[in-house]
Amino acid sequence: MTALSLLLIFPALMAFAACSDLLTMRISNRLVGIVVLAFVGVALVMGLSLEAIGMHLAAGALMLAIGFGLFAMGWIGGGDAKLTAAIGLWLGFGLLLPFLLYASILGGALTLGLLMARNYALPAPLLGAEWAVRLHNPKTGVPYGIALAIAAMLVYPQSFVF
Repeated sequence: MTALSLLLIFPALMAFAACSDLLTMRISNRLVGIVVLAFVGVALVMGLSLEAIGMHLAAGALMLAIGFGLFAMGWIGGGDAKLTAAIGLWLGFGLLLPFLLYASILGGALTLGLLMARNYALPAPLLGAEWAVRLHNPKTGVPYGIALAIAAMLVYPQSFVF
């Protein structure tokens, strides 16, 4: 039962991050902090060596630097940058490239789909949903956290937890 619980922590946090970004266009610092703390707890319980933990920390730091570079250019939000770093922490250097490839493809598809959907009127049942109205507004950004979370889940089965 403990092993199953450890396996489900990261997917649950990614689902929460994706839903949060979809519904509020925010990924809170608290959520990112929980993702980081959960990594530390799972890594210690799984017996990851200090060297391996250090490499995961370095991967997260690299992703933070890249994420904030993209944020500074206005390409992603600050929450997306922090979430990317927390995901990098969980995945480590070995899975960063596949993660970034999936995130790029999924993010591009999400962006194109959202831009196309904004050309059409919002369906009547969604007019009362604040999140849908906000998402449909052309001045609103793209909830890229959705693509990041899905990309993370696509490579998660190759992570140290498995």
